[in-house]
Amino acid sequence: MTEKREVPNNLRGCEPAQISGTMPSTSASRRSFLGMLLAMGSACVGALLSVPLLRFAIFPLIRETTDTKWATLGAMNDFSSLSAPAMRTIQIERVDGWRRAITEKALYITKDSQGQVQVLSSVCPHLGCTVPWNAEKKQFGCPCHNAIFSPDGTRISGPTLRGMDSLESKIEGGQLQVRFQYFRQLVATKEVIG
Repeated sequence: MTEKREVPNNLRGCEPAQISGTMPSTSASRRSFLGMLLAMGSACVGALLSVPLLRFAIFPLIRETTDTKWATLGAMNDFSSLSAPAMRTIQIERVDGWRRAITEKALYITKDSQGQVQVLSSVCPHLGCTVPWNAEKKQFGCPCHNAIFSPDGTRISGPTLRGMDSLESKIEGGQLQVRFQYFRQLVATKEVIG
């Protein structure tokens, strides 16, 4: 049996659609609850998706540049009786942010003015060209701007403000090892930049 509801006097004669609008409805509160639930879910999904983007953006700032490792050039006995600079090539691995680069650099093993073995960078301190050894003239000569260096790397002439850069080296287990570094160009003093 259905229960009969009584309609108030002021609503008698009205259409049913007009009557239902005045009665309290739970569909409006359900819609607002579902809208709020959808907004909260969207905010959570948006926050989760932004985490990888934030990590990608700040990774280069928090990641440190790797220090170059020691490279072995050969047995020290091979370099004890040098009469001219000997060229060797080493591989350098560097990681900057998310970029990993492997490059090859030429180095010269020679003797300094006291007769001690030293390792010279082949990078010209003027503008960074590769400096080759000229065996006929017994000197280093930069092909870019005609800078001339002695066999021990001392500046003889040219636009460069200093001689060739010597690199940090050590002898370990009878092997000559070197750590490659980059130096600032166009300055009179040797400043490490990487």
